[in-house]
Amino acid sequence: MTRLTATLTLALGLTHAAAAAQHPAMPAGMSHAEHLAQMEKDAALKARGARAMGFDQDKATHHFRLDRTGGAIEVVADDPTDQAVAQQIRTHLESIAKEFAAGDFGKPLATHAELPPGTRTMMQQRRALAFVYEELPGGGRVRITASNARATDAVHRFLRYQIREHKTGDAMK
Repeated sequence: MTRLTATLTLALGLTHAAAAAQHPAMPAGMSHAEHLAQMEKDAALKARGARAMGFDQDKATHHFRLDRTGGAIEVVADDPTDQAVAQQIRTHLESIAKEFAAGDFGKPLATHAELPPGTRTMMQQRRALAFVYEELPGGGRVRITASNARATDAVHRFLRYQIREHKTGDAMK
């Protein structure tokens, strides 16, 4: 092997390794075009989320929990020592607890570029819903409690949508 061939082989190998690290594996049954479109959608969601939520989406983990009376939105900083991100998360969650209680779901709309399922009913049923902010180590939680079946169903639809969109892997039941 000549020195030039070896250099080119190494350069191509490093380029491929770097691209693989930045490019998630294509899910089975998905075309390349569909995969690229999904990656673009995910990147746009992260960018809109950073603007709407006020923190870098790659520095935090979201969880959406369903329970029999509603559920919860939880966000924590990936780095437990990153107090700046933890405070940004807390500020965001305190804000959405108040906004949701007032029927304002502008931040989910801004994040997802669409109104999540269940949101319109949550707006109509806001008097049947309680949104309580709680601080967590490295972040926070908004507990959502519904006082009737219609409001509970709306909260569950909203949270399931969040689980799918943010790809959290949280339980859908």
